[in-house]
Amino acid sequence: MSFKDDLEDLETAEDFLRFLGVPFEQRVVHVNRLHILQRFHEYLSADTDLDAVDDDAMAARYRAHLTRAYTDFVASSAIAEKTFKVHKEEARKMADRFVSLDTLVLPRG
Repeated sequence: MSFKDDLEDLETAEDFLRFLGVPFEQRVVHVNRLHILQRFHEYLSADTDLDAVDDDAMAARYRAHLTRAYTDFVASSAIAEKTFKVHKEEARKMADRFVSLDTLVLPRG
């Protein structure tokens, strides 16, 4: 079996983290599992020549991408990281509503 064949049996974020040997805290994964997997997918998609490497190199790169994805959510939150479209849209809406203090004219009185 190849590395990619082994991946096909994995279903949860915990499965991927254990299989790739990435240490994790359950509380972080519990709250962010879908966000971690989405970010992992984004990092893998950006890695252009994964198919050109052997299984050992591929496993190392998968491990590095998953470690990075997990770490993104250890010190941050799903909303701050804007992983999914709904978060990106909400951040854009909030930016559109932002009014800086220096643009406000306060009444004198």
